[in-house]
Amino acid sequence: MSEYTFLITVAIAFLITVLLSPILIPFLKRLKFGQSIREEGPQSHQKKSGTPTMGGVMIILSIAITTLIVVARVNNGEIGYEVWLLLLVLVGFGLLGFLDDFIKVVLKRNLGLTSKQKLLGQIIIAVIFYIVLLQQDFQTTLEVPGTSLSFDLGWFYPIFIIVMLVGASNAVNLTDGLDGLLAGTAAIAFGAFAILAWYGVPNSNVTLFSLAVVGALLGFLVFNAHPAKVFMGDTGSLSLGGAIAAIAILLKLEILLVIIGGVFVIETLSVIIQVISFKTRGKRVFLMSPLHHHYELKGWSEWRVVTTFWAVGILFALLGIYIEVWA
Repeated sequence: MSEYTFLITVAIAFLITVLLSPILIPFLKRLKFGQSIREEGPQSHQKKSGTPTMGGVMIILSIAITTLIVVARVNNGEIGYEVWLLLLVLVGFGLLGFLDDFIKVVLKRNLGLTSKQKLLGQIIIAVIFYIVLLQQDFQTTLEVPGTSLSFDLGWFYPIFIIVMLVGASNAVNLTDGLDGLLAGTAAIAFGAFAILAWYGVPNSNVTLFSLAVVGALLGFLVFNAHPAKVFMGDTGSLSLGGAIAAIAILLKLEILLVIIGGVFVIETLSVIIQVISFKTRGKRVFLMSPLHHHYELKGWSEWRVVTTFWAVGILFALLGIYIEVWA
């Protein structure tokens, strides 16, 4: 498989998203699938109210179509189990996000699915994911990046997978708060895993899937960069979070996800720290959490926050690649 195939994969996903967007965005507007902005959020965001959301649908469609076409072409019509697993998580978590978005924007219930309902759905998908892995005699070992050390989690591994899939999807979801923020940081993280899936831990199917995600997100950025014409909603953010965790698991780079997905980890930690501090001390550490809102309230422009987080994401991605490939 050549670099030409890689470029074609990114290009196909990019074009599908770019071509779908002018069709889907007006359709979402006609259905009045507009984003509701929380009153407790930054006041500058109120002007975004009504911007079409659920744009994650076109991201998922683009990724799925591109992956199936390219993988089938490369593998003479055969689709490996890794692809079906990745699509299971992508579409499954995407459906959960779609239900959440639908309840928020159509049924006008701001909170969407309850946390218990969302968690149950995520756990069910994670369990199915593990059952399929089990049938493939998948190793339950955990490898320490940059070393030859590994240890077997045994019976605890399925629990670890569930925590990882649920945690990653929610962490990525928290990052989706500014125009282009998640699309850019996710494209960087998936790009890093695409490199590792080819040069570090060879797996052509995971490489092609990861590149399809990168292409779809770059296409989405055309319409999602500030000022955004569409948001991906939970439909996109939950599916992307689940997918990146699934990639890390399939490549046996579970621990490395914490580094490559460093921006998502920091965003999540900022929320946890804020909640713990407020409940125990009655004081807030940040002006607002997740962290990107803190910098907004500090006076940074939205574009400055987004590009800074993209830069940090690139540094985390390079660090992860370095640790796995050269350390």
